[in-house]
Amino acid sequence: MIATSPGPPAHPGQHEDALAALLGLVHADLDACNRTIVARMDSPVALIPQLAAHLVAAGGKRLRPLLTLACARLCGYPGAAGGDRHVNLAACVEFIHTATLLHDDVVDESRLRRGLASANAVFGNKASVLVGDFLFARAFQLMVADGSLRVLAILSQAAATIAEGEVLQLATQNDLATTEDRYLDVIRGKTASLFAAACQVGAVVADRPAAEEAALAGFGLDLGIAFQLVDDALDYAADQAALGKTIGDDFREGKITLPVLLAHRAGDAEERAFWERTIAAAEQTDADLDTAVALMARHGTIAATLDRAAGYAAAAATALAPFPDTALRGALIGVCEYTVRRER
Repeated sequence: MIATSPGPPAHPGQHEDALAALLGLVHADLDACNRTIVARMDSPVALIPQLAAHLVAAGGKRLRPLLTLACARLCGYPGAAGGDRHVNLAACVEFIHTATLLHDDVVDESRLRRGLASANAVFGNKASVLVGDFLFARAFQLMVADGSLRVLAILSQAAATIAEGEVLQLATQNDLATTEDRYLDVIRGKTASLFAAACQVGAVVADRPAAEEAALAGFGLDLGIAFQLVDDALDYAADQAALGKTIGDDFREGKITLPVLLAHRAGDAEERAFWERTIAAAEQTDADLDTAVALMARHGTIAATLDRAAGYAAAAATALAPFPDTALRGALIGVCEYTVRRER
Protein backbone atom coordinates (compact mmCIF):
# COMPACT_ATOMS: atom_id res chain seq x y z
CA MET A 1 0.00 0.00 0.00
CA ILE A 2 1.21 3.52 -0.76
CA ALA A 3 1.00 5.45 2.50
CA THR A 4 0.16 9.10 2.92
CA SER A 5 2.64 11.28 4.76
CA PRO A 6 2.77 10.22 8.42
CA GLY A 7 1.43 12.27 11.28
CA PRO A 8 -0.39 11.89 14.57
CA PRO A 9 -3.98 10.71 14.43
CA ALA A 10 -6.72 13.05 15.54
CA HIS A 11 -7.51 12.75 19.26
CA PRO A 12 -10.69 10.67 19.52
CA GLY A 13 -12.24 13.10 22.00
CA GLN A 14 -11.85 16.11 19.77
CA HIS A 15 -14.91 15.36 17.67
CA GLU A 16 -15.71 19.03 17.19
CA ASP A 17 -12.35 19.47 15.45
CA ALA A 18 -12.65 16.41 13.22
CA LEU A 19 -13.91 18.18 10.11
CA ALA A 20 -11.39 20.99 10.59
CA ALA A 21 -8.62 18.40 10.82
CA LEU A 22 -9.78 16.68 7.67
CA LEU A 23 -10.16 20.01 5.86
CA GLY A 24 -6.65 20.99 6.87
CA LEU A 25 -5.26 17.84 5.29
CA VAL A 26 -7.07 18.16 1.94
CA HIS A 27 -7.84 21.89 1.74
CA ALA A 28 -6.03 22.40 -1.58
CA ASP A 29 -7.97 19.52 -3.14
CA LEU A 30 -11.26 20.88 -1.78
CA ASP A 31 -10.51 24.34 -3.17
CA ALA A 32 -9.93 22.76 -6.57
CA CYS A 33 -13.14 20.76 -6.19
CA ASN A 34 -15.11 23.91 -5.37
CA ARG A 35 -13.71 25.63 -8.47
CA THR A 36 -14.81 22.64 -10.57
CA ILE A 37 -18.29 22.76 -9.02
CA VAL A 38 -18.70 26.46 -9.78
CA ALA A 39 -17.41 26.06 -13.34
CA ARG A 40 -19.66 23.07 -14.08
CA MET A 41 -22.73 24.82 -12.66
CA ASP A 42 -22.39 27.53 -15.30
CA SER A 43 -24.92 27.60 -18.13
CA PRO A 44 -26.21 30.10 -20.72
CA VAL A 45 -29.68 29.39 -19.32
CA ALA A 46 -29.73 32.09 -16.64
CA LEU A 47 -31.98 30.31 -14.15
CA ILE A 48 -29.51 27.45 -13.74
CA PRO A 49 -26.56 29.50 -12.38
CA GLN A 50 -29.01 31.64 -10.36
CA LEU A 51 -30.42 28.60 -8.58
CA ALA A 52 -26.94 27.10 -8.29
CA ALA A 53 -25.69 30.29 -6.63
CA HIS A 54 -28.53 29.98 -4.11
CA LEU A 55 -27.36 26.46 -3.29
CA VAL A 56 -23.73 27.54 -2.89
CA ALA A 57 -24.79 30.44 -0.64
CA ALA A 58 -26.62 28.00 1.61
CA GLY A 59 -23.26 26.47 2.50
CA GLY A 60 -22.89 22.88 3.61
CA LYS A 61 -19.89 20.96 4.85
CA ARG A 62 -19.14 19.17 1.56
CA LEU A 63 -18.77 15.99 3.60
CA ARG A 64 -19.24 13.55 0.73
CA PRO A 65 -16.68 15.13 -1.62
CA LEU A 66 -14.34 15.50 1.37
CA LEU A 67 -14.56 11.75 1.83
CA THR A 68 -13.66 11.14 -1.82
CA LEU A 69 -10.64 13.42 -1.58
CA ALA A 70 -9.50 11.99 1.75
CA CYS A 71 -9.91 8.36 0.71
CA ALA A 72 -7.95 8.96 -2.48
CA ARG A 73 -5.16 10.56 -0.46
CA LEU A 74 -5.32 7.74 2.09
CA CYS A 75 -4.66 5.34 -0.80
CA GLY A 76 -1.70 7.35 -2.07
CA TYR A 77 -3.33 9.22 -4.96
CA PRO A 78 -2.22 11.24 -6.87
CA GLY A 79 1.38 10.24 -6.06
CA ALA A 80 4.49 11.59 -7.77
CA ALA A 81 2.90 11.55 -11.23
CA GLY A 82 0.15 13.96 -10.14
CA GLY A 83 -3.44 13.91 -11.32
CA ASP A 84 -6.81 15.45 -10.56
CA ARG A 85 -9.21 12.54 -10.98
CA HIS A 86 -10.11 12.62 -7.29
CA VAL A 87 -10.99 16.33 -7.55
CA ASN A 88 -13.32 15.82 -10.50
CA LEU A 89 -14.96 12.77 -8.94
CA ALA A 90 -15.46 14.64 -5.67
CA ALA A 91 -17.32 17.30 -7.65
CA CYS A 92 -19.33 14.54 -9.31
CA VAL A 93 -20.31 13.16 -5.89
CA GLU A 94 -21.41 16.61 -4.75
CA PHE A 95 -23.53 17.08 -7.88
CA ILE A 96 -25.30 13.77 -7.26
CA HIS A 97 -25.92 14.73 -3.65
CA THR A 98 -27.17 18.23 -4.49
CA ALA A 99 -29.46 16.92 -7.22
CA THR A 100 -31.06 14.52 -4.76
CA LEU A 101 -31.53 17.34 -2.24
CA LEU A 102 -33.31 19.46 -4.84
CA HIS A 103 -35.64 16.60 -5.70
CA ASP A 104 -36.17 15.61 -2.05
CA ASP A 105 -37.17 19.12 -1.03
CA VAL A 106 -39.82 19.13 -3.76
CA VAL A 107 -41.15 15.71 -2.76
CA ASP A 108 -41.15 16.65 0.95
CA GLU A 109 -42.44 20.20 0.30
CA SER A 110 -39.58 21.49 2.47
CA ARG A 111 -39.32 25.21 3.03
CA LEU A 112 -35.89 25.33 4.67
CA ARG A 113 -32.50 23.94 3.69
CA ARG A 114 -29.46 24.63 5.90
CA GLY A 115 -31.29 27.45 7.62
CA LEU A 116 -32.24 29.30 4.44
CA ALA A 117 -35.29 29.12 2.21
CA SER A 118 -35.06 25.96 0.11
CA ALA A 119 -34.58 26.29 -3.63
CA ASN A 120 -38.12 25.14 -4.33
CA ALA A 121 -39.46 27.78 -1.93
CA VAL A 122 -37.57 30.49 -3.83
CA PHE A 123 -37.64 29.29 -7.44
CA GLY A 124 -40.57 26.86 -7.46
CA ASN A 125 -40.87 23.11 -7.81
CA LYS A 126 -40.49 22.95 -11.59
CA ALA A 127 -37.19 24.83 -11.63
CA SER A 128 -35.82 22.76 -8.73
CA VAL A 129 -36.63 19.45 -10.40
CA LEU A 130 -35.17 20.52 -13.73
CA VAL A 131 -31.98 21.97 -12.24
CA GLY A 132 -31.63 18.76 -10.26
CA ASP A 133 -31.77 16.91 -13.58
CA PHE A 134 -29.12 19.27 -14.94
CA LEU A 135 -26.81 18.48 -12.01
CA PHE A 136 -27.31 14.74 -12.52
CA ALA A 137 -26.31 15.26 -16.16
CA ARG A 138 -23.21 17.19 -15.10
CA ALA A 139 -22.31 14.36 -12.74
CA PHE A 140 -22.50 11.81 -15.54
CA GLN A 141 -20.39 14.04 -17.79
CA LEU A 142 -17.69 14.03 -15.11
CA MET A 143 -17.92 10.24 -14.79
CA VAL A 144 -17.53 9.79 -18.54
CA ALA A 145 -14.64 12.26 -18.68
CA ASP A 146 -12.84 10.24 -16.01
CA GLY A 147 -12.70 7.35 -18.48
CA SER A 148 -12.95 4.50 -15.96
CA LEU A 149 -15.76 2.01 -16.43
CA ARG A 150 -15.20 0.93 -12.83
CA VAL A 151 -15.84 4.47 -11.58
CA LEU A 152 -18.85 4.79 -13.87
CA ALA A 153 -20.27 1.50 -12.57
CA ILE A 154 -19.87 2.50 -8.90
CA LEU A 155 -21.29 6.01 -9.16
CA SER A 156 -24.10 5.19 -11.60
CA GLN A 157 -25.16 2.30 -9.34
CA ALA A 158 -25.14 4.68 -6.39
CA ALA A 159 -27.38 7.12 -8.29
CA ALA A 160 -29.84 4.32 -9.06
CA THR A 161 -29.75 3.04 -5.47
CA ILE A 162 -30.46 6.52 -4.09
CA ALA A 163 -33.57 6.73 -6.26
CA GLU A 164 -34.66 3.26 -5.11
CA GLY A 165 -34.15 4.29 -1.49
CA GLU A 166 -36.29 7.40 -1.95
CA VAL A 167 -39.07 5.42 -3.63
CA LEU A 168 -38.90 2.80 -0.87
CA GLN A 169 -39.21 5.58 1.72
CA LEU A 170 -42.28 6.83 -0.11
CA ALA A 171 -43.72 3.30 -0.08
CA THR A 172 -43.20 2.96 3.68
CA GLN A 173 -44.58 6.41 4.52
CA ASN A 174 -47.37 6.25 7.14
CA ASP A 175 -46.87 2.48 7.47
CA LEU A 176 -46.25 1.55 11.11
CA ALA A 177 -45.92 -2.11 10.10
CA THR A 178 -42.56 -1.25 8.53
CA THR A 179 -39.81 -3.40 10.06
CA GLU A 180 -36.49 -2.09 11.30
CA ASP A 181 -34.79 -4.06 8.52
CA ARG A 182 -36.98 -2.30 5.94
CA TYR A 183 -36.18 1.05 7.51
CA LEU A 184 -32.47 0.27 7.32
CA ASP A 185 -32.93 -0.64 3.64
CA VAL A 186 -34.34 2.87 3.13
CA ILE A 187 -31.43 4.68 4.75
CA ARG A 188 -28.82 2.44 3.13
CA GLY A 189 -30.34 3.38 -0.21
CA LYS A 190 -31.14 7.05 0.11
CA THR A 191 -28.08 8.11 2.15
CA ALA A 192 -25.43 5.49 2.82
CA SER A 193 -25.02 4.28 -0.77
CA LEU A 194 -23.52 7.61 -1.85
CA PHE A 195 -21.21 7.71 1.20
CA ALA A 196 -19.99 4.24 0.22
CA ALA A 197 -19.46 5.15 -3.43
CA ALA A 198 -17.74 8.43 -2.54
CA CYS A 199 -15.19 6.53 -0.46
CA GLN A 200 -14.79 3.56 -2.78
CA VAL A 201 -13.84 5.60 -5.84
CA GLY A 202 -10.92 7.01 -3.82
CA ALA A 203 -9.39 3.53 -3.89
CA VAL A 204 -10.26 3.05 -7.56
CA VAL A 205 -8.41 6.14 -8.80
CA ALA A 206 -5.38 5.02 -6.78
CA ASP A 207 -5.57 1.57 -8.40
CA ARG A 208 -5.65 -0.17 -5.03
CA PRO A 209 -6.56 -3.86 -4.50
CA ALA A 210 -10.15 -5.02 -4.28
CA ALA A 211 -9.81 -5.57 -0.52
CA GLU A 212 -9.04 -1.88 0.01
CA GLU A 213 -11.93 -0.88 -2.24
CA ALA A 214 -14.22 -3.04 -0.14
CA ALA A 215 -12.83 -1.64 3.11
CA LEU A 216 -13.50 1.95 2.04
CA ALA A 217 -16.94 1.07 0.68
CA GLY A 218 -17.75 -0.54 4.03
CA PHE A 219 -16.42 2.48 5.88
CA GLY A 220 -18.62 4.80 3.84
CA LEU A 221 -21.70 2.62 4.14
CA ASP A 222 -21.54 2.38 7.93
CA LEU A 223 -20.72 6.08 8.25
CA GLY A 224 -23.67 6.95 6.03
CA ILE A 225 -26.06 4.79 8.08
CA ALA A 226 -24.81 6.48 11.26
CA PHE A 227 -25.24 9.89 9.65
CA GLN A 228 -28.88 9.22 8.69
CA LEU A 229 -29.76 7.69 12.05
CA VAL A 230 -28.53 10.87 13.71
CA ASP A 231 -30.52 12.98 11.23
CA ASP A 232 -33.65 11.02 12.07
CA ALA A 233 -33.06 11.52 15.79
CA LEU A 234 -32.35 15.24 15.38
CA ASP A 235 -35.67 15.76 13.61
CA TYR A 236 -37.26 15.28 17.03
CA ALA A 237 -34.50 16.45 19.35
CA ALA A 238 -32.53 19.31 17.80
CA ASP A 239 -32.72 23.07 17.99
CA GLN A 240 -34.30 24.28 14.75
CA ALA A 241 -31.87 27.18 14.30
CA ALA A 242 -28.93 24.81 14.73
CA LEU A 243 -30.34 22.08 12.53
CA GLY A 244 -31.13 24.44 9.65
CA LYS A 245 -34.46 22.87 8.78
CA THR A 246 -37.91 22.73 10.30
CA ILE A 247 -38.08 20.45 13.33
CA GLY A 248 -40.74 17.75 13.14
CA ASP A 249 -40.88 17.57 9.35
CA ASP A 250 -40.55 13.78 9.45
CA PHE A 251 -43.47 13.58 11.89
CA ARG A 252 -45.71 15.86 9.84
CA GLU A 253 -44.90 13.93 6.66
CA GLY A 254 -45.58 10.56 8.30
CA LYS A 255 -42.05 9.31 7.65
CA ILE A 256 -41.20 6.03 9.31
CA THR A 257 -37.94 6.49 11.20
CA LEU A 258 -36.35 4.52 14.03
CA PRO A 259 -37.48 6.86 16.86
CA VAL A 260 -41.09 6.37 15.74
CA LEU A 261 -40.79 2.62 15.24
CA LEU A 262 -39.27 2.12 18.70
CA ALA A 263 -41.83 4.36 20.41
CA HIS A 264 -44.73 2.61 18.70
CA ARG A 265 -43.38 -0.80 19.60
CA ALA A 266 -42.75 0.15 23.26
CA GLY A 267 -46.04 2.00 23.80
CA ASP A 268 -49.16 0.85 25.56
CA ALA A 269 -52.50 0.65 23.77
CA GLU A 270 -53.23 4.35 24.23
CA GLU A 271 -49.82 5.35 22.92
CA ARG A 272 -50.05 3.03 19.94
CA ALA A 273 -53.44 4.58 19.15
CA PHE A 274 -51.73 7.98 19.15
CA TRP A 275 -49.18 6.79 16.59
CA GLU A 276 -51.87 5.15 14.49
CA ARG A 277 -53.80 8.42 14.36
CA THR A 278 -50.89 10.78 13.78
CA ILE A 279 -48.67 8.66 11.53
CA ALA A 280 -50.79 5.96 9.92
CA ALA A 281 -53.93 8.08 9.47
CA ALA A 282 -52.03 11.40 9.17
CA GLU A 283 -54.53 13.13 11.47
CA GLN A 284 -52.53 15.63 13.48
CA THR A 285 -53.13 18.64 15.71
CA ASP A 286 -50.69 21.39 16.62
CA ALA A 287 -50.03 19.73 19.98
CA ASP A 288 -49.20 16.31 18.59
CA LEU A 289 -45.51 16.93 17.89
CA ASP A 290 -44.89 17.78 21.55
CA THR A 291 -46.75 14.63 22.54
CA ALA A 292 -44.65 12.55 20.13
CA VAL A 293 -41.42 13.97 21.57
CA ALA A 294 -42.67 13.28 25.11
CA LEU A 295 -43.47 9.66 24.25
CA MET A 296 -40.03 9.23 22.70
CA ALA A 297 -38.45 10.64 25.85
CA ARG A 298 -40.53 8.28 28.00
CA HIS A 299 -39.23 5.24 26.13
CA GLY A 300 -35.73 6.56 25.38
CA THR A 301 -36.09 6.12 21.64
CA ILE A 302 -33.94 9.14 20.71
CA ALA A 303 -31.12 7.86 22.90
CA ALA A 304 -31.58 4.36 21.48
CA THR A 305 -31.36 5.72 17.92
CA LEU A 306 -28.19 7.64 18.75
CA ASP A 307 -26.73 4.53 20.40
CA ARG A 308 -27.45 2.59 17.22
CA ALA A 309 -25.73 5.35 15.23
CA ALA A 310 -22.70 5.15 17.51
CA GLY A 311 -22.45 1.43 16.79
CA TYR A 312 -22.37 2.01 13.05
CA ALA A 313 -19.85 4.84 13.46
CA ALA A 314 -17.60 2.52 15.48
CA ALA A 315 -17.88 -0.11 12.74
CA ALA A 316 -16.92 2.53 10.18
CA ALA A 317 -13.82 3.44 12.17
CA THR A 318 -12.87 -0.25 12.45
CA ALA A 319 -13.13 -0.62 8.65
CA LEU A 320 -10.15 1.73 8.32
CA ALA A 321 -7.85 -0.72 10.17
CA PRO A 322 -6.12 -1.96 6.97
CA PHE A 323 -4.77 1.53 6.25
CA PRO A 324 -1.62 3.15 7.69
CA ASP A 325 -1.94 4.94 11.04
CA THR A 326 -1.54 8.46 9.64
CA ALA A 327 -3.02 11.87 10.32
CA LEU A 328 -5.44 11.28 7.47
CA ARG A 329 -6.77 8.02 8.88
CA GLY A 330 -6.98 9.66 12.29
CA ALA A 331 -9.03 12.52 10.89
CA LEU A 332 -11.39 10.09 9.16
CA ILE A 333 -11.86 8.23 12.44
CA GLY A 334 -12.56 11.59 14.07
CA VAL A 335 -15.28 12.22 11.49
CA CYS A 336 -16.96 9.00 12.63
CA GLU A 337 -17.25 10.41 16.15
CA TYR A 338 -18.25 13.85 14.87
CA THR A 339 -21.09 12.25 12.92
CA VAL A 340 -22.83 11.01 16.07
CA ARG A 341 -22.22 14.22 18.04
CA ARG A 342 -23.02 16.87 15.46
CA GLU A 343 -25.72 19.48 15.88
CA ARG A 344 -26.84 19.42 12.27
